[in-house]
Amino acid sequence: MPLDAAEVSDALLPNVDGIRSEDPGLNAIVISHGHGDHWGLLPMCRPGIPVVMGAATARILSAAAPFVPNAFVPSVSQYLSDRTVLQIGPFRITPFLVDHSAYDAYALEIEASGRRLFYSGDVRAHGRKAALFERLVSKPPRRIDTMLMEGSSLGRLTEHGRFESEDVIEARLVGNFGQPGFVLISASAQNIDRLVSIYRACKRTGRTLLLDLYAMEILRATGNPNLPNIGWPNLSVYVPEYQRRHIARNRRFDLLEPYKSARIFREHIAEIGDKAVMLFRPAMARDLDTGNLWDNARAVWSQWDGYLQAGPGAKLRGDLLERGVGLEVIHTSGHASITDLKRLASALNPNRLVPIHTFHGDRFSDYFANVTRREDGEWWDV
Repeated sequence: MPLDAAEVSDALLPNVDGIRSEDPGLNAIVISHGHGDHWGLLPMCRPGIPVVMGAATARILSAAAPFVPNAFVPSVSQYLSDRTVLQIGPFRITPFLVDHSAYDAYALEIEASGRRLFYSGDVRAHGRKAALFERLVSKPPRRIDTMLMEGSSLGRLTEHGRFESEDVIEARLVGNFGQPGFVLISASAQNIDRLVSIYRACKRTGRTLLLDLYAMEILRATGNPNLPNIGWPNLSVYVPEYQRRHIARNRRFDLLEPYKSARIFREHIAEIGDKAVMLFRPAMARDLDTGNLWDNARAVWSQWDGYLQAGPGAKLRGDLLERGVGLEVIHTSGHASITDLKRLASALNPNRLVPIHTFHGDRFSDYFANVTRREDGEWWDV
């Protein structure tokens, strides 16, 4: 879905035969990871098109469905797995697991008719899976004819600027959590790296992390036993009022069952408030009102700070200001710095590099070699 699209619309679908009506030339739609700007147009496509994505990505989308608006659970025909080759029609696809703020994210090498294309997907080198980036640049695919490379950091960062690592974010959270008071932290439940940083900071400061049902279901859907879940210390499950109502309305009491032993209830949060961190979203404000939990509370924003400038983020900031609740931004990007993008492009050394996923494609030639601009909807030979 286009980065600047306000909402999903059939008009945004690319002019590709087989997307709206059946055509044997369309073999599949391959999704690199689970962020909405990468799969958001799938519901607009005709049913029956084979869909390919990572297995954990598919599970996370399914787990999120009961909790998010405009949910979509695709029927997946094949799964991406790190460096395991897939043959889809004439296309030989090799996925490369990469470091990104979305779990189970891939770059893709696509071969057909003797030509090779490499799609970076969304990638970074400063998260908890930074070793995946180093592996990619040290052992890259060879003889790449065309590379499609993201450039989200262009326009946000100087050429030699660096994003803070997830380890630095953890250290900053430790500093914040070490101060007295009840901490509300706003972060995406699907940013698994960030949830790990928050949890580790809680352990290091003797705090209990309160996660809602949505976040717990996302963690469970990863299938990764090394991620925080039921039975781990310093972790409790709080089901806010709006989720309780939603569960009752839809008779999804099964969602509660796995977490019964770890639940904490509103009346008990005040007892541990000075030693608790709550993963918070605006819909939980009523719970804090009812539980008289605003006193001595402070907030941390752990998402892109651009969301604070308009929409729900701006409203939340205003509401917190009215309540006298301080707000600190502690966040790092899910995308690579220009320096790391240069390392990636140099390692793959493509004959042609095409900018994607950026508002500043015209600046690529300032930093990279062999840049060729292509327009949306333009057909060209790899």
